Amino acid sequence: MENEFLRIEEEIVRMLKTVYDPEIPVNIYDLGLIYKVDVDEAQNVSIDMTFTAPGCPAADYIIEDVRMKVESVEAVRSVQVNLVFEPEWHRDMMTEEAKLELGLL
Repeated sequence: MENEFLRIEEEIVRMLKTVYDPEIPVNIYDLGLIYKVDVDEAQNVSIDMTFTAPGCPAADYIIEDVRMKVESVEAVRSVQVNLVFEPEWHRDMMTEEAKLELGLL
């Protein structure tokens, strides 16, 4: 059972890495916008995420893209995306690859 949860989580992360903010050429996972991914025993997924700024004009588009792509994972039953702003996002939350891509290293 544990292996199945790990496989599902890995597949979810793989899908999250295909979601981009239209204004930033780095995926939202590497940007550090995904704070938490929980998968329960019934394979319902809850995702806590944020944006680089609270007034992100693409917020609805990005949230819907996250929901649709994670729902496309075969084992996932449902997806709840929770928009949070605590802790506040900071560029130190980005992966090294994202910082390199954006010229911050």
